[in-house]
Amino acid sequence: MRLDYPSNIKIIRVPCTGKVDVMYLLRAIQKGADGVYAVGCLEGSCHYNEGNFRARERIEHVNTLLDEIGIPGERVRMYNLSSGEGPTFAAYAKEMTEHIRKLGPNPLKNK
Repeated sequence: MRLDYPSNIKIIRVPCTGKVDVMYLLRAIQKGADGVYAVGCLEGSCHYNEGNFRARERIEHVNTLLDEIGIPGERVRMYNLSSGEGPTFAAYAKEMTEHIRKLGPNPLKNK
């Protein structure tokens, strides 16, 4: 199946969203990414037990940190879906891209 999602999306695969660290998320924003989102297993069905819950907590923490320094925390999001939902993944990619377009470019990009 060929998925149609925006070409500006860069996919970084990890064994579990529980491996996505706060520093990775912040570094992406620091380096100029307009937005970052993690896509993990459905809540309650993580292959590694609670990885997606840890990822959600980390993303919420990053949202708070970004808000505190004056960058909209909503530039970082988390989505949950099962591995067989390719079209939903593409829909999330389009949704996130449109959301980021409304927010405008990352304010750190010019600094």
